[in-house]
Amino acid sequence: MKHWQIDQLPWDEFDISKVDPQLLPAIKAASVVERNSVDYAHYLNNVFHDDPDFRTAADLWALEEIQHGDALGRWAMLADPTWDYQSAFRRYRDFYQIPLDVRESVRGSRTGELIARCMVEIGTSSFYTSLADATHEPVLKALCKQIAADEYRHFKLFYDHMHRYLQRENIGVLKRTRIALGRVTESEDDELASAYYTTNEPASQPYDHQRCIAAYMTRTMQNYQPHHLRRVTSMVCKTIGIKPHGLIERGLFRVAEKLFFRRQRRFARLAALG
Repeated sequence: MKHWQIDQLPWDEFDISKVDPQLLPAIKAASVVERNSVDYAHYLNNVFHDDPDFRTAADLWALEEIQHGDALGRWAMLADPTWDYQSAFRRYRDFYQIPLDVRESVRGSRTGELIARCMVEIGTSSFYTSLADATHEPVLKALCKQIAADEYRHFKLFYDHMHRYLQRENIGVLKRTRIALGRVTESEDDELASAYYTTNEPASQPYDHQRCIAAYMTRTMQNYQPHHLRRVTSMVCKTIGIKPHGLIERGLFRVAEKLFFRRQRRFARLAALG
């Protein structure tokens, strides 16, 4: 059951003068990625084909993700009346697909798959929290707060199922860490770059992965503050089995903070090169 409905958002308070033109392209891209969760639900249903409880949870998760995309798309069309969310989503679906004809997780185990899903929800929860804190546009602020809360619940959903499978598969901290870090590096793959390209650039312009991922990442990373990264570090530690609020977590936060802002500067340089 959804925790909120699109029509409950304060659409009559939309203020175009408070729309950040630098953020708008990232919102457009995020809308189609969220909407595409139907494919990920299909993939998860294949991987967990004999687990009806998880399959039901995955289907409900997908419905909430679809709502995220539709709400973001509606907001983006208010901010840019020349843009068509549905057309952009169709173009994205035609341009980018994930493999659906599978019966086993690409992570090597079901626990690994759930770790990867936790990492995705950590990323999206932190992104929408940072965006809600940064934007002054009332509707986008309200929307991002709702999405961030959903994404945190989704993290808890996958985390709980991960622990259920850990009891069977017994994956240690080091392997869990490798899976988690591997999913982080995949944030630079074609999913997000393709979303940016198909929602912001004309079809006549050739696709350039480096240009598109730099443009997307520069816009999404610019709103993060240290307290957002601290929460990310805590959630990652919880996922991989490291005691929260301890010396290890504090050390990891210092490393993660340096790496994040170094990565942020790298993308900004690449984006400036165009």
